[in-house]
Amino acid sequence: MWRYRLNKLAAGVGIGIGAGVGIGIGGAAASSIAATSSDDPPTTSLKILTILPLRLLRDSLTAAAIALDYEYSMWGFQEGTIEWSKAKHQVHSRCARRIQELCFRNGGIYIKLGQYISQLDYIVPQEYIQIMRASLLKRCPVSSYDQVRQVFIMELGSPPEEIFKEFDPVPLASASIAQVHAARTHDGKRVAVKVQHVHLTDTAATDIATVDLIVNFLHWCFPAFDYRWLVDEIRESAPKELDFLYEARNSEKCLENFRRLSPQIADAIYAPKIYWDLSTSKLLTMEFMDAAEISDVSQAFAEMIFRHGFVHCDPHAANMMVRPLPSRKGNIFGRKKPQLILLDHGLYKDLDFQTRTNYAALWKALVFADVKAIKEYSVKLGAGEDLYVLFAGILTMRPWNRIINPSVDHLVLEGSNDNRSELQMYASQYFPQISELLRRLPRVILLLLKTNDCLRAVSHTLLKGPCVETFLITARVSSEVAAESKNLEQKRAILSGLSRLWERMLLEARFFRMRMALWVLQFRKALSG
Repeated sequence: MWRYRLNKLAAGVGIGIGAGVGIGIGGAAASSIAATSSDDPPTTSLKILTILPLRLLRDSLTAAAIALDYEYSMWGFQEGTIEWSKAKHQVHSRCARRIQELCFRNGGIYIKLGQYISQLDYIVPQEYIQIMRASLLKRCPVSSYDQVRQVFIMELGSPPEEIFKEFDPVPLASASIAQVHAARTHDGKRVAVKVQHVHLTDTAATDIATVDLIVNFLHWCFPAFDYRWLVDEIRESAPKELDFLYEARNSEKCLENFRRLSPQIADAIYAPKIYWDLSTSKLLTMEFMDAAEISDVSQAFAEMIFRHGFVHCDPHAANMMVRPLPSRKGNIFGRKKPQLILLDHGLYKDLDFQTRTNYAALWKALVFADVKAIKEYSVKLGAGEDLYVLFAGILTMRPWNRIINPSVDHLVLEGSNDNRSELQMYASQYFPQISELLRRLPRVILLLLKTNDCLRAVSHTLLKGPCVETFLITARVSSEVAAESKNLEQKRAILSGLSRLWERMLLEARFFRMRMALWVLQFRKALSG
């Protein structure tokens, strides 16, 4: 059967090149092309017909090389032996580099896909995570200054050297969709200008079409490989990420939500000021931020996810900075309170009331190892009664026996090598079930998983492991929101105030005991280390 499917895949390389243009542009891909391109339909179609065959050939050859490598490199090894493990590590590394190279050569949406793959700890082998994460956030395409000038003239009618008093032609940084230049306005304000890579709308339309075709073809070859939901998500999110005015509105809405719904930490969160008269869908001019990258973002994202229901879904380390809080005196030691600066507001997701409160209740259940509630709220979020255990494992990156362990440190302390080995075994053994879970979950939950993965990667990279404060913040905010939603639903009239006060006191007492127990455990661990 496996050889039969490989033959189908190899045949599909040839078939796909011939049929790709018609299939890729037709059907579901057509809507994405229309959504991401600003040209008229005939011009868009001509550009896609020019670009698509080469990209499809490149994608198909890469997919075929990976499939053949896995088939023949593992041939003759007995599963579980040292030789089998060594061969598996080598083929994982080779294939990860093939995908990495494909992402670099195609650029644009492909780099976004590679960055997403690098966050999928719960399903992708560690070789892929390490190789993709090490490069795809730092090595992105750079547009030439002539291309930057072309975008300015097309969008604002003049080159950057006329629009600004100063404009640095060398970008400060470059990402998959755009690059950022330092500039100074004619009235002396220092700004950062985000410039979209030229022609990205055309290649984005083509990329979605080719990825759509490849993913559907791989699903035909291997039914357990069902990542069509990922194409749907890209098709929906790409036009938004390519519209910088949408990003600017998200930035202002994010700050307004903190002022209105989380005033206790509103001063600690900031987003750069937008210069609307110097911004378009492909150019974004913002206040220049000179600050260091942030290491602890738990409070901000817990509030966004559980309380605001408006979530920044791309929180990797390069999109977050920290600076001393402006216009505020320091403490008695002269230190100022830190302020988190959030960048790149192109990818947000709105959570409706039910999704937000069910997700908060699920995290509360996970924190307190409440098996009945874990099942109840996992089912409500779409995991189903058959896959709720797997869903809980993906959210926490812990095996089930650790999740339901009543000890206070069951989720916060670093997992052992045995735990990590067990998770990797589950990912390999239950790949079809993981694929089915990801297909089944609502797309908003998939983006929350991505956000969760990004935050976990930031924590492990910058904090070198889990943090007690991160755990306690997640526990507190999710529990508070779950309690608030319960009170709203019950609408208790006479004793509602007293009841809420009593529940809050019980919750605070529980957190106090949890904090004390966790710090004692951490102290003992430090002494033994």
